[in-house]
Amino acid sequence: MSDLHYLSPRTLDEAIKAFSDAGETARILAGGTDLLVQMRAGTVRPGTIIDIKKIGEMTDIEEAPDGSFVVGAAVSGAVLAEHPRFGAVWPGVLEAVNLIGSTQIQGRASAGGNLCNASPAGDSVPALVAAGATVTVAGPNGRRQLPVEAVPAGPGRTNLARGEIVVGFRFPPRPPGSSDAYLRMIPRTEMDIAVVGCGVSLTLRDGICTAARVALGAVAPTVLLVEAAGKALTGSKLDDAAVDAAAAACRAVCRPIDDKRGTIEYRTKIAGVLLKRAVRIAADRVRGA
Repeated sequence: MSDLHYLSPRTLDEAIKAFSDAGETARILAGGTDLLVQMRAGTVRPGTIIDIKKIGEMTDIEEAPDGSFVVGAAVSGAVLAEHPRFGAVWPGVLEAVNLIGSTQIQGRASAGGNLCNASPAGDSVPALVAAGATVTVAGPNGRRQLPVEAVPAGPGRTNLARGEIVVGFRFPPRPPGSSDAYLRMIPRTEMDIAVVGCGVSLTLRDGICTAARVALGAVAPTVLLVEAAGKALTGSKLDDAAVDAAAAACRAVCRPIDDKRGTIEYRTKIAGVLLKRAVRIAADRVRGA
């Protein structure tokens, strides 16, 4: 590690230039809770580490007059939990972010790092996808916006261009009668990797679901936006038939692996179970139950 370089830029432009100049051995340090573990294990050997936690845009949380939020990519789970409004508007996203590691890890771990680590089982990602969040990406060729689900390309891989950095997330304004939920299945009671994760975001008006988004994690090489499940819920009163149809849609898209945490059959079944539970939780939140 004697040839490892550490940089701590104060502006986004400085970070982009440093990241681009350092080449393929450069790594972004948002929280470091994945990167440092990978370095200790020897699976990642960066030549340059670029710490983005001193860049204001990366660590800010802003609520716009229209009710939308912009959350910097390096905002830690602990800081997000302390925000006076975010958890009330996006409880499912917050509970997903706060499942990344232990209480100590929460002081460092960020949704931006969780997304760019590109694990299919990353807890925050299904909730972000269900929320319809978009990411701002900046690089040598400027800025662009893309949906969260477009970032992962496979385990450990993203679709970001060389030199691009995720700057932050934008959460759309919430219509009245909206809420969300995130659930995961793990073998242990806490601090484990998801066997399946499910995020649900929905809007109810006069008892009818007028909009719904569903996302699954750990059942395919990338987190999945399950459009068929959202369509099955939309227009319904979230009755058993609609929820059963949404659960079936979730099972239908699963392409999991067999491993020590669960079989293909088990993960597929659990995807439908979690969908049903997450729908009920999100709906109860709308109703104030």
